Amino acid sequence: MRLLIGNDDGVFAPGIRALANTLADAGHQVTVVCPDRERSATGHGLTIHQPIRAEMVEGIFHEGIRAWACSGTPSDCIKLALGALLEHPPDLVLSGINQGANLGTDVLYSGTVSAAMEGVIEDIPSIALSLTSFTYHDFGPAARFARHLVDQWQQQSLKDPILLNVNIPAFPDSEIKGTKITRQGIRRYFDMFEKRIDPRGKTYYWLAGEVVEDAEMPPGFEDVAEITTDVQANRQKYISITPLQYNLTYHKAITRLETWLSLTP
Repeated sequence: MRLLIGNDDGVFAPGIRALANTLADAGHQVTVVCPDRERSATGHGLTIHQPIRAEMVEGIFHEGIRAWACSGTPSDCIKLALGALLEHPPDLVLSGINQGANLGTDVLYSGTVSAAMEGVIEDIPSIALSLTSFTYHDFGPAARFARHLVDQWQQQSLKDPILLNVNIPAFPDSEIKGTKITRQGIRRYFDMFEKRIDPRGKTYYWLAGEVVEDAEMPPGFEDVAEITTDVQANRQKYISITPLQYNLTYHKAITRLETWLSLTP
């Protein structure tokens, strides 16, 4: 398969090397286009007020992998690859392997997920992969699962423009219990801005805070309450696979809003 791989941790991140090299070793045609530095938590931002530069890089990935380092955001990288750098469209877009989880509402901020979503917007199925730890650095289990998932995708011929958001627990293969198809959970944060003073006496703020993984489910989601969330699955040492789409329409509210608006003068 022709695979396009991006990330938000940058070209030198060990996660993207593990992913790209593992898939190339499996016989896939791999192209890497990713930021030239870390661009985490940039969401789906695009660069429109300055030029985007891309340079080919050598000596980082296995031979046979064509790789570019891009000055733009994760979404810029995939958009640039599809619109200018690639001679043929890929069969699949992958993003990762991210250092850190992208669970629940993290997907709204994640550069990793946004890069993959750029493929879906262009009608190309995509996979976002994250290792759920900032301190665990063995990407082997996640890379091997990615290879298995790509093989399954190829055999099943899934053509729908869908994004699979995959979070792999940060444990050895022997301790991972299995895989669950999940729904997106709610992962809110108790945000706190630390007020600091720089060496010149000027005030600045640093975003910090603690994650609240068991936030209460809002009304209107009772029909899916029995489906395991990605947060729950990972806490239980399961790999979570959550199908996502870019259409954020809240369909249940359409009829209610139409009724409500019909009552207004």
